[in-house]
Amino acid sequence: MKKLGTETAFEVLAKAKALEKQGKDVVHLEIGEPDFDTPKNIKEAAVKALYSGYTHYTPSAGIPELREAIAEHISKTRRIEVDPEEVVVTPGAKPIMFFSILACVNPGEEVLYLNPSYPIYESVINFVDAKPVPIPLLEKNDFRLDPEYVKENITEKTKMIILNSPENPTGGVLTKEDLKTIADCISNRDDVIVLSDEIYSRILYEGEHESIASLPGMKEKTIILDGFSKTYAMTGWRLGYGVMRKDLAQKIAQLMTNSNSCTNAFVQMAGVEALKGPQDEPARMVAEFKKRREIIVSGLNNIKGITCKKPRGAFYAFPNITGTGMDCRKLSDYLLNEAGVAVLPGTSFGRYGEGYLRLSFANSIENIKKALERISNALEKL
Repeated sequence: MKKLGTETAFEVLAKAKALEKQGKDVVHLEIGEPDFDTPKNIKEAAVKALYSGYTHYTPSAGIPELREAIAEHISKTRRIEVDPEEVVVTPGAKPIMFFSILACVNPGEEVLYLNPSYPIYESVINFVDAKPVPIPLLEKNDFRLDPEYVKENITEKTKMIILNSPENPTGGVLTKEDLKTIADCISNRDDVIVLSDEIYSRILYEGEHESIASLPGMKEKTIILDGFSKTYAMTGWRLGYGVMRKDLAQKIAQLMTNSNSCTNAFVQMAGVEALKGPQDEPARMVAEFKKRREIIVSGLNNIKGITCKKPRGAFYAFPNITGTGMDCRKLSDYLLNEAGVAVLPGTSFGRYGEGYLRLSFANSIENIKKALERISNALEKL
């Protein structure tokens, strides 16, 4: 258990809530969840399913209706043929992360993963006694990977490569050329699998989403991780899925049987409605996130000691704070206690996050402006 990490976002949230109990006003820019309500048609579908008897066990891999809807959705959006038997539904997308590493990686093997990135990747790699091999995402490269670095660090022990695009925490996006580099590196390696975390695929501000699974020969080598939390503001519903070759899907379903039994039945029916129903609300959310992106990036760049690149996807700003002279953890603590603004230190996402903060702009424009003013005033005091 000592090898298992955590998510700093929840630790910072707990500190912020404690300060609020003491009467301090806090602007929350630490948690990565949409501040919108779940669309009405999805909630109505869940209620209808409840009263229609969807209150019992389902197959561990998910109900056929949802697996079919997901297969159709992925086939269309990733331009590949997906069979419902290649889909496993889980309570949230995070179990796909956990189960994939458990199923595919042995002790002593190596896993390449982006850094800075979602902290659970490294946590679970360590948990299974594998070796985490970070791929640095550097600001000078627009937070994209360095192809030469990837080539040099794929060894005989490499078993998995974990990708995330659009990326948390940087907001960076991997290009088709980036993905081709990785595909070329493992084209002759049947023992290496890619876990492609595409949970933010619908929250993209320029261009189209690119999946490594869409490249020739890569579908069989890729596990696509996706879900409903970010796109449909369904974080508390806990509904996600993985798309992978059938033999692996059977193993992941077996892990589901041994852990959760199945995913909530009426929530799965809500997922069918999410995919097949109107898509106006997700589009409206992305348009609103884009407005907020302009405000937060512009505001951060106007604060002395801070510079910020414009994120291309997700809903996070990842400003460079080296000009303040403080390390990121001390600065995040200072901003919470002095300014009443909850943010995350970049090192919460790995060692290459030093010198940065992550600010979620999944909050109102009013609160974002308030936070920017508070950060500016707090830094002036330094």
